[in-house]
Amino acid sequence: MDSVDLNVLRSVLEWRRAGQRVVLFTVVQTWGTAPRPPGAMLALREDGVVIGSVSGGCVEDDLIARLHDGRIPADGPPVQLITYGVTREEAARFGLPCGGTLRLTEERVGDPQWVAELLERCEAHEIVARELTVANGNVVLTPASKTDALVFDGQVLRAIYGPRWRLLLIGAGQLSRYVAEMARLLDFEVLICDPRKEFVYGWEEQHGRFVSGMPDEAVLSIQTDERTAIVALTHDPRLDDMALLTALDSKAFYVGALGSRVNSQKRRENLAQLGLSAEAIERLHGPIGLHIGSHTPAEIALSLLAEIVAIKNGVELRQKKPQ
Repeated sequence: MDSVDLNVLRSVLEWRRAGQRVVLFTVVQTWGTAPRPPGAMLALREDGVVIGSVSGGCVEDDLIARLHDGRIPADGPPVQLITYGVTREEAARFGLPCGGTLRLTEERVGDPQWVAELLERCEAHEIVARELTVANGNVVLTPASKTDALVFDGQVLRAIYGPRWRLLLIGAGQLSRYVAEMARLLDFEVLICDPRKEFVYGWEEQHGRFVSGMPDEAVLSIQTDERTAIVALTHDPRLDDMALLTALDSKAFYVGALGSRVNSQKRRENLAQLGLSAEAIERLHGPIGLHIGSHTPAEIALSLLAEIVAIKNGVELRQKKPQ
């Protein structure tokens, strides 16, 4: 789950603990072109303050109006279903593109203990399913896996929370800090490996979790799978190539290394001399990132993550990088 959803839940917990009434809206189904995916959340406080988004605009205005005009009574049912954009006129009114339709749960948050537990388990890097029963508003938290997706059968909403994509950064230098901060906003669990103790200072837990050992050991210890990206950013071939030798033979969906085109070619030649197969070397992304004319660390991080997200989402990259 991305940082927006985490902030929604943190606000829900804070508001309820302060004794304020809160209604939580969750997108459960979409038809046509929808601006926000199933699972997107918005919390509405009793005074009209909101956090989060379910449509990116006009639907939010109507949700606030529902509170002020009495369509959300304090003594109403614990959960209701709301649909926006059924007709072309409604879609135009609420700013839904191409006749899109949204279905939401409107949930009055009672005891916030499940919110606290959910946040705690997400911070512990667990993947959690929240099962909400529409008839009575009961919430049950259960373990989930990376491949699970939101399911709604009209009676029970099963929404998935927690990091389902991982990014392992080899190196804890300045560029890695920018990459880590952006990656967390994109729903990645960030892992860092850097045996050089001089580079560890200033990293906070919320930016990523350190994996001990040498780079090749880190790649093995995290049990790399098809939802893992690995990027070597130290500029030191003794560390970067150590990680790449293991990562390129793993199931990682993306493996890249920082360096110019000339240095990337030299790296490929070195990896071949170290015994890595041509097929494995072909998987290496280097130079990393999409060509956007980046120069600063923040721009390089943006370029890198744009490439990783595109591959994660199955987008064919046709853009050629400069020679």
